[in-house]
Amino acid sequence: MDDTQYLLAVTIVAAGVTWGLRALPFAILAPIRSSKLLPYVAERIPIGVMVILTVYTLRHVNVIDPASVVPAMLGVVVTTVLHLWKANVLLSIVGGTASYVLLISANSGTS
Repeated sequence: MDDTQYLLAVTIVAAGVTWGLRALPFAILAPIRSSKLLPYVAERIPIGVMVILTVYTLRHVNVIDPASVVPAMLGVVVTTVLHLWKANVLLSIVGGTASYVLLISANSGTS
């Protein structure tokens, strides 16, 4: 096989693999869209995200140290209040996270 044939073969194989990898998600998603599982998962993902963020945020909170507990609890309260008030997951997550980060930053600046 000469260089031209080799390059042509490599190009065809690479194009085929690239096309196949780009088409694969659409082929997989087609049957899932008519599934009864998708609406169930879509409805529960925001709650799962909130639980994961809450656990992630609170995992290093030292329950004995008020400087650690207060920002975390206020962040959870802000997140909960925003979510109950506007029912907007993005606003709740961003608002709660921002309040937690601001309180931690202000708290670390005073020590």
